[in-house]
Amino acid sequence: MERKIVEVVAAVIRDQDKIFATQRGYGEFKDGWEFPGGKIESGETPQQALIREIQEELDTEIEVGKLIDIVEYDYPTFHLKMHCFWAGIKKGDLILKEHEASKWLTKETIHSVEWLPADLGLIDRIEELL
Repeated sequence: MERKIVEVVAAVIRDQDKIFATQRGYGEFKDGWEFPGGKIESGETPQQALIREIQEELDTEIEVGKLIDIVEYDYPTFHLKMHCFWAGIKKGDLILKEHEASKWLTKETIHSVEWLPADLGLIDRIEELL
């Protein structure tokens, strides 16, 4: 059977040597930690999707930076293709509208949360760049 491909974007919001992580408050992966973002809607570029998603989820306006990586990961029921970008805060206070919790992590504390499998694939790469 052909596996469904889900294409999403994720923001690695950075403030100097810290990155912002969020904990899922719903769904199959509830309580797992991830970089905020979401699905790309038809007609959107990954960057546009990211700006919209962060505005919706965190009530914050971001500036999308360089693409860090495109992570491909096979979950049991779908294949995830995640475009991960550096991002900075333009305006807003990162208000959690859909997540349970959030943390600013440093290189030292980046492994202190239970990352979702696809996001985990990005951690080594981010560690090199922090």
